[in-house]
Amino acid sequence: MTRNIICFDLEGPLSPQDNAYEVMDLVDNGHEIFEVISRYDDLLTLERRKNYEPGDTLALIVPFLIYHDISERDILKVSERAKIIDGSRFLISRLEQLGWVPYIISTSYQQHAYNVGEQIGIPPERIYCTFFPLDEFKEEIGELSTSLIEDLERDILKKLYPNINDDNRIKERLDRFYYRDIVGTELEDVMRRVVVIGGQRKVDATLRIAKKVKKSLSELIVVGDSITDYKMLKEVKAEKGISVVFNGNKYAIPYSNVGLAATDIRFLLIIILAYMRGGRSTVMDTVKTWENSYDEFVKDPEKIPDEVIPEDLKNFLLTKVRDPEFFPPHFHYLEGINREKLEEVLKIHEKTRVLVRGDAAKLG
Repeated sequence: MTRNIICFDLEGPLSPQDNAYEVMDLVDNGHEIFEVISRYDDLLTLERRKNYEPGDTLALIVPFLIYHDISERDILKVSERAKIIDGSRFLISRLEQLGWVPYIISTSYQQHAYNVGEQIGIPPERIYCTFFPLDEFKEEIGELSTSLIEDLERDILKKLYPNINDDNRIKERLDRFYYRDIVGTELEDVMRRVVVIGGQRKVDATLRIAKKVKKSLSELIVVGDSITDYKMLKEVKAEKGISVVFNGNKYAIPYSNVGLAATDIRFLLIIILAYMRGGRSTVMDTVKTWENSYDEFVKDPEKIPDEVIPEDLKNFLLTKVRDPEFFPPHFHYLEGINREKLEEVLKIHEKTRVLVRGDAAKLG
């Protein structure tokens, strides 16, 4: 008998840190540079640029990391400061007890993904992430086109970041650097070798996992939150699997069939147990029950029926519901969602996203 499979994005559902964003903060004005490049990533994704996948930001920042002499040890040190989403360890432990096999599918550099995986109990062999031998790359590059990078940094900080909503200006300047200035250089070769696990590559990883465990996508649960996850969420949803958006943004919510907005991910266990009771249909019925009874459930958790919440989660909710910093679980049924409901769901998710992820919430 094969065990049930669940695949998590890492940054958002399991850890609030955007590791690459924080690594760039080791550079003067690094957050500003990263935010402009992240916006460029969104734009290339939305225009469906050939051979480009959402999350390739992690390849686009390589020139800056090399120029500023950032090392793999620096990436790990930043990762070691990362917090874990409340309830993550509890959830992973319970999943294992219930016979589930949790995987991570993440754009994150391997240094960060393996570190977080170790903290919450998911081993490297169950983590699909971005292989990133940065120290080797630095040794391979002979002469670095420092003037090109210096010019780009200056333009980003003086012209692009102050006008970060000027999409045409961002595309024009960054297209010049990435698609003309460094073409044919060692720097371009190194960047091409950074295969970021985002977009279609997350779908490919999900398919590899499904094949390995002899399951179809309809038998999987996937959890994501952002633009790098939307293709994975969309594919599993289309195949009638369970596609959960956790504190998601506008790029991820429309492609999911279940929404969960919360400051603690242990409430995902409600979905897990519903799936174990009766599969997809029971999950959807449970989500609808929570959505329709949210005010009543939050006002008096004692009234929540036992069939839609395990006893330990009910007790946890009773102890936390009056805490002003706690956001009770808000489930949404997202199949066939219309624009009006999408706006309503997005507002709720945006609130929890900021509470949980801070500055990283604004990244695509």
